[in-house]
Amino acid sequence: MNSGLIVKKSALARMASSKWISGLVLIAALAACSEAVQKIAAQEPTDDTACALDGMILKDYAGPKAQMHYTEGQPDFFCDLTELFGQVLAPEHKRAVAAIYVQDMGKTEWEHPQGNWIDAKTAIYVVGSKKRGSMGPTFGSFSNAQDAEAFAQKEGGKVFRFEQITADMVSMNSTAAHDDGMSH
Repeated sequence: MNSGLIVKKSALARMASSKWISGLVLIAALAACSEAVQKIAAQEPTDDTACALDGMILKDYAGPKAQMHYTEGQPDFFCDLTELFGQVLAPEHKRAVAAIYVQDMGKTEWEHPQGNWIDAKTAIYVVGSKKRGSMGPTFGSFSNAQDAEAFAQKEGGKVFRFEQITADMVSMNSTAAHDDGMSH
């Protein structure tokens, strides 16, 4: 009777050990996945980097640029933030997005922006300013609210967070996105 109890305890110990090892393997796999997502960094556009939507060369135009990295495949670049949001908010957009970056216009010049890439989802946006990008009126993107507020005071527009941007704001016919008289 004691030998049967020992066998059962031994089998239970092996099962517990197996579950513990399986748990460690799962944790390691999840950590590897999150490391892969964290390693996606913004890429500086080259002299010939073109917009994914219209083929315009990014460096030829003023205003903030954007890039969208997917879980699979190459990133898309956008010469204008209204184009970026048009893609992000499109109901047919199905590719899994790993990261989105925009330029911090509080740290780079509007006419020839370079570097200063920030996470688009944590950025602060000014919609409706008189500043223009490659496609006409566009959004300003900033890493902090103070820079966004100062920009809106000087250039017009209203301050929004990523999740507050709507399709109406990016529509080429929308008064929200293109009203030069919008006050802050």
